[in-house]
Amino acid sequence: MKIADVKAHVLRSPLAQPFAFSQGWVASRGAAIVEVTTDAGVTGWGEALCQGLQPPEIAAATVHAALKPLAVGADPLQPEVLWHRMYHHTRDFGMKGAVIGAISGIDIALWDILGKVRGEPVAKLLGGMFRDKVQAYATGFYRITGRGEAQRLAQEAVMRHEAGFRALKVKLGFGIEDDLEVMRAIRDATAGRAFEAMIDTNHAYGVAEAIALGRGLEDMGWKLRWYEEPVTQEDLDGYAEVRRALATPVAGGENEYTLFGFRELFARRAVDVAQPDLCAAGGFTGCRHIVALAHAHGVQVNPHVWASAVGQAASLQLIAALPVANHALFAREPLLEFDTSSHPFREHLTDSPLRHRDGWVEIPQRPGLGIEVSRGTLEKYAAS
Repeated sequence: MKIADVKAHVLRSPLAQPFAFSQGWVASRGAAIVEVTTDAGVTGWGEALCQGLQPPEIAAATVHAALKPLAVGADPLQPEVLWHRMYHHTRDFGMKGAVIGAISGIDIALWDILGKVRGEPVAKLLGGMFRDKVQAYATGFYRITGRGEAQRLAQEAVMRHEAGFRALKVKLGFGIEDDLEVMRAIRDATAGRAFEAMIDTNHAYGVAEAIALGRGLEDMGWKLRWYEEPVTQEDLDGYAEVRRALATPVAGGENEYTLFGFRELFARRAVDVAQPDLCAAGGFTGCRHIVALAHAHGVQVNPHVWASAVGQAASLQLIAALPVANHALFAREPLLEFDTSSHPFREHLTDSPLRHRDGWVEIPQRPGLGIEVSRGTLEKYAAS
């Protein structure tokens, strides 16, 4: 079996209601969906994440111009071999960002092919399923006007809890006073409701501000599961300083790539929870490297997920195959990030859109990623 073709489908759709996180306004959603076909008629699907405000065209151009010539004619059943070939070829102009995202998309598609050929879900090929379902946490609490939305966001927390979620991640980073007002309103509105909470500032602050926010929340009585991206991803010493200053666990890594990037994150003892994104950090092959390195440092891996239905399905397979970092009878299990923001490529792109039942999601048991992609949806949202 040989790879016959590699194609990146660029999708884009404007949003009726733009929303904001700390780094900017999201007015449209984009996706770079990777399709790998073989001469045996087996097709695999992957995704190169549009991280933050990244246009999907960047990763798609990398797929077509730099990676496709390396992949066509190669054996799709040897993803580790092709991963290293792609990484070494692009090392002098890649190593991070959209280039690694493009490698990730192809790698995910190769594992999808491998699972379909072997008749097994990808998780079993990664070493086996530690779990057949995963608790989901609702990521949301985006802004639609900016500051001063505490009461609306508090009602969102009540709504998510009533929908069955028992873990919620609140997007902050709009100024310390506004952040504290939001968390105070959520605390008051959800009094008597049992759930875990996390916060994510998307690296909006410097070290002093990040520590001030964390201490303010601890003084308010919040016992957060984690504080995500407190400072910029380049400031590893800043991460470590925030971590030492707070009792709250620190999470990060959604903007880090491959084992080479995570090596420094762990060596600096910068995080308690590592959050590689499967569709950005290196695909299944790259994340296998990262997970092994994390566990050698005693760091739990809890993947970041902000992708389309393809990336969500792939992330479920990775989470199913994750061992816990620190074994105990009642060890803390990884969670699935269940983003609640508007994204048209989640509901209609595959035959198995993500669903939860009382806050839990079943791991698909079908071969590969366990999904079929709708070509009609690819055509409908194709960027002109």
